[in-house]
Amino acid sequence: VTAADARRGFEADPPGGGDTAIEAEGTDAADEEAIRGLVRKADAVVELLPGRFAAPTGLIAAEEGKPLASSMYYLNPALKEPEARRRQEELLQRIDDTARRNGVGIVSEFGMDPGLDLLVSADLLRQFDRVDQFHSYGAGFPEPEAAKGNPLGYKFTWTVRGVMSSYRRPGRYRRGGDDIDVGATEMFAPEHTHLLELPEVGGTLECFPNGNALDYAETLGIADTAADIGRYICRRPGHGAFWHRMAECGFLDDEPLDVEGAGVVPAAFTASILSAREEFWYKPEERDIALVRVDVEGMAGGERRRRIAQMIDRRDLETGFTAMQRTVGFPVSIAVQLLLDGRIASTGLLGPADIPLETVAPELAQRGMQVEQQDAPPRTPASAR
Repeated sequence: VTAADARRGFEADPPGGGDTAIEAEGTDAADEEAIRGLVRKADAVVELLPGRFAAPTGLIAAEEGKPLASSMYYLNPALKEPEARRRQEELLQRIDDTARRNGVGIVSEFGMDPGLDLLVSADLLRQFDRVDQFHSYGAGFPEPEAAKGNPLGYKFTWTVRGVMSSYRRPGRYRRGGDDIDVGATEMFAPEHTHLLELPEVGGTLECFPNGNALDYAETLGIADTAADIGRYICRRPGHGAFWHRMAECGFLDDEPLDVEGAGVVPAAFTASILSAREEFWYKPEERDIALVRVDVEGMAGGERRRRIAQMIDRRDLETGFTAMQRTVGFPVSIAVQLLLDGRIASTGLLGPADIPLETVAPELAQRGMQVEQQDAPPRTPASAR
């Protein structure tokens, strides 16, 4: 296994705890020829780069005829400028055409969210003849004990700057047949928030729109039938009220401000403050929770049916892997192994909805992650979100 990273000193301190089967290479992801050289000598590629490098690396793998799995979006869901979106879509089409021509699969969005949520969604939707309501949840948050004494009820398991960016993201969902747009600073507004009662994770969760749910509804084939469509993140109670005010006050903006002659990006400033505070990071004995939940109601076999699929994972204190690391890292690893041994035989640019859950579920189970499905009482129209 060759692990490549741009971190200074990476080659002298590689991952794997001294495992001699791991070779470390210091590589700049912006150096296309260096990346191409790494890809060319590999059997397959796991790509976990910052978003702007994801699709270009996928194209290199397709050109070199090497299967690849990525946890990243290839089409940025926040990208609204028409010309930039057109160029990105053209790049995705080029990746798909090239991968098909060279007989390899390029799997994108195969982490937790996106990833497992879409994998589970596609499996659940296949069980319905018509879908009327679709609600998908993907979230990471502390166990109740780990959240105590924390002013946000939250601790970070991925880049703080990345969290800040995700907290100022426009969204869209459908309620009662009406498509509702969510402005970039309105994600945590009370009118877009609902509560979810889950005793298995410690009680009440606040749920907020997570990007454009209607884009995913198109991918999943339910955009023309479902009257209620939503995709959400979840946090402990009180989180949303704080960040709604912060977004309204400009603390999550990306445009630099002049502060006594220095250019300061508000979101970077906010991230720097939070990064420096110990209470926002997990201690060795504390655990995070990763939640994937999909709730579907519609018609199946001539009867009204509601079915829920759910996976809950917690930090492994023995390895130290957080639930977020497990639910992103393991799916990407599983995908590339399935590509290598032919259990994913499709070629071209693939997403989680293109891969059957029954192919992935046994591999997840080996790593202690179980997707459980059960029927639930249908909602009445008056109580439907």
